[in-house]
Amino acid sequence: MKYKKILVTGADGFIGSHLTEMLVRRGYNVKAFVYYNSFNSWGWLDFSPYRDQIEIFSGDIRDPFGVKEAMRDCDAILHLAALIAIPYSYHSPATYVDTNVKGTLNIVQAAKEFGIQKVVHTSTSEVYGTAQFVPITEEHPLQGQSPYSASKIGADQIAMSFYTSFDTPVAIIRPFNTYGPRQSARAVIPTIITQIAAGKTEIKLGALHPTRDFNFVMDTVDGFISVLESDQSVGEVINIGSNYEISIGDTVRLIAEVMEKEVHILTDETRFRPQKSEVERLWASNEKAKQLLGWTPQYSGVEGLKKGLKITADWFTKEENLKQYKADVYNL
Repeated sequence: MKYKKILVTGADGFIGSHLTEMLVRRGYNVKAFVYYNSFNSWGWLDFSPYRDQIEIFSGDIRDPFGVKEAMRDCDAILHLAALIAIPYSYHSPATYVDTNVKGTLNIVQAAKEFGIQKVVHTSTSEVYGTAQFVPITEEHPLQGQSPYSASKIGADQIAMSFYTSFDTPVAIIRPFNTYGPRQSARAVIPTIITQIAAGKTEIKLGALHPTRDFNFVMDTVDGFISVLESDQSVGEVINIGSNYEISIGDTVRLIAEVMEKEVHILTDETRFRPQKSEVERLWASNEKAKQLLGWTPQYSGVEGLKKGLKITADWFTKEENLKQYKADVYNL
């Protein structure tokens, strides 16, 4: 293998757990950085069939000493650890700066000191704000329309500054709206699915008109590994998206179709973002990923989205999975 050991931060989360498992399946030696807690929970890795093949490191991305200890014997870093819920960033913005900006600084500082061979830093399509042109390329202006997106812009800039200042081999992956099994119910697709799966026919949502570019989690995972394994990704920012735009309202109708249910949408004022903070339109150009990495989404277009939604809905509707979610409570 190109790298003897890979550290995945945020390995206990939605995308991170899928990525960790895929790396193990591909033969990599993986260390999973999970968030320390008194329950000794490893997040989704608690339920992984690969638990015994993964080295676990419990810590806090905000702690530079723990980060250095975790990275000491690794060759490459996939940095996903972050606070990502937009509504909570209105509530507690300082925690987003500490976790997302300072946490990223801890990663690249240690990478510089240890001579790490590759750092893949995770960005987000939210840094673009409402699209000024579509499809959105990597040259699109950055707009911090929420404290979350502002913190991720700061994290991206910190990461890239270590490439330009110290030749630290940083690549930035910028996934658009990833969905799939294990996603938090604070995200829109699980919000819809869990309410339907819980037997509700009236679905509570916020704004229905904004558009998103939804990317199935396994496409996102393949994007991470493509960025990791490509020498051409160093010093680059690379979108990972499906290049398909759909409104939230049409997404509800598509989910109801694949779940074979009839639903009525109720507007819930608590779920609306502040007017100027709402990102009205996201639609990814994935041309750079195709040309630079040879990456193409397997779940693109309306049929690809329906296929991914079916897999996701099937997972959420299993009783052992659904019971881990509070479908009747708005998850900030």
